[in-house]
Amino acid sequence: MADSNIVQFYEDRSIFITGATGFMGKVLVEKLLRSCPGINRLYVLMRPSKGKEVAVRLQELISNEVFDSLRREQSNMLEKIVALSGDVTRENFGLSPSDLNLIIENVSIVFNLAATVRFDEELKSALQMNVKGPMYLLEICRKMKNLDAFVHVSTAFSFVDRQEIDEAIYPSNMDPVKLSEFIDVFVESLMQILQLRLVGSYPNTYTYTKQLAEQILEQECGAVPLAIVRPSIVTAALKEPFPGWIDNLNGPTGLIAGGGKGFIRVFKVENAEFVTDLIPVDLSINLMIAVAWRTAIYKPVNPEVYFSSTSCDNPITFGEFESFTTLAWRKYPTKDMLWYPTSECTNKNWYYQLNVMLCHIMPAVIADCYARCVGQRANKVRIQNSKAFRALSAFDFFFSKQWKFISKNSDGIWSKMSAKDRQIFYFNVRDINWRAYFETYILGTRRFILKDDISTLPEAKKNVAKYRNQQLFLKLFVS
Repeated sequence: MADSNIVQFYEDRSIFITGATGFMGKVLVEKLLRSCPGINRLYVLMRPSKGKEVAVRLQELISNEVFDSLRREQSNMLEKIVALSGDVTRENFGLSPSDLNLIIENVSIVFNLAATVRFDEELKSALQMNVKGPMYLLEICRKMKNLDAFVHVSTAFSFVDRQEIDEAIYPSNMDPVKLSEFIDVFVESLMQILQLRLVGSYPNTYTYTKQLAEQILEQECGAVPLAIVRPSIVTAALKEPFPGWIDNLNGPTGLIAGGGKGFIRVFKVENAEFVTDLIPVDLSINLMIAVAWRTAIYKPVNPEVYFSSTSCDNPITFGEFESFTTLAWRKYPTKDMLWYPTSECTNKNWYYQLNVMLCHIMPAVIADCYARCVGQRANKVRIQNSKAFRALSAFDFFFSKQWKFISKNSDGIWSKMSAKDRQIFYFNVRDINWRAYFETYILGTRRFILKDDISTLPEAKKNVAKYRNQQLFLKLFVS
């Protein structure tokens, strides 16, 4: 990797990462260790939880399947991860004096991925995590003696009140710094009253608090070398750590899993020709790594914003999303499907609600009744209230609009990267073949979410043929 400027840049550096146990955080840790073997230390912030100390949580992290290749090929690299006990909602992250001094003296690159991504989070909790957390980290960064880059991960939807969004931080009608100062003073009941008024045109507390954090960081960063990366809707890996890797049902993955099972059959979207914006996780992570390099080497005078998005350079419509996922599920069905994979887009609420009743709820109730009659566990109705259906409701706002994210800065980094760097830290979204990608996505969902081994595919294909014939018979019978 001698020809890689970015790999050479990370040589002997110590890095501090928040949110390392999350979906994107795991991919970032794995990529840095595998592609930048000269790294000195990766300090990861972990909060003790459910009676588990950080040492236990660290072992759980490095035992995760995302590190399988690294364990086989470079197992010694995992020893470079150092877990620090802390909490992003506390000043100085609640770090011990020795741990705080450790990162102040040694860290030169910071990646802030910690956030609550729940769309229905109470405003006070979202403010604590998504606004106060970055503020506390900024204060720590000010004390670092060798800091070259502070990369804050936001979201492409931080300013959703605009249809076309540039790589800029737009002003708010309220001073975000003053609002953050009131967090600890407001009682919960008052925050609930203020939530509707404060959040306003924003669809949820997540996007609202993300834009507040951007504004505060820009206002307060001073000489701290800050860069902001805005991923759109983050999806399964295109290539790394392995194709299709995904570990949660957030975002479209819940919808995709539900479609494969056969119990999500209708998408309510304003217009099937609207462009949605999806970004494979590894492309976002590679951009973040490159952004830290650019920030340190080129030293921009002001904080720069980078979109990790596809709407401008390789758009995909809701209709294509629906079509590609359905076709992929028919090619690679899951053995536990409840019905033949099929789906459609509609903007008619009455039609959508009717289909939910006929295709989702009633079959689940019938399946539950049958299970009880034969002495089996009845859980199909519970499935209807699972993350897949919550995801469908949470995305109502995002399915009703489309946005255009202008990504000139991301293109600027790509143009300055060597051929070797482009190969290792690929993030050019123009290279995505969406039809092929969704086959990869479905195989990943099948393997990592539904825990359906590829060896079951022949049996699943027999089932999908049976369900297809049943559906054809029903259509003929009804007509």
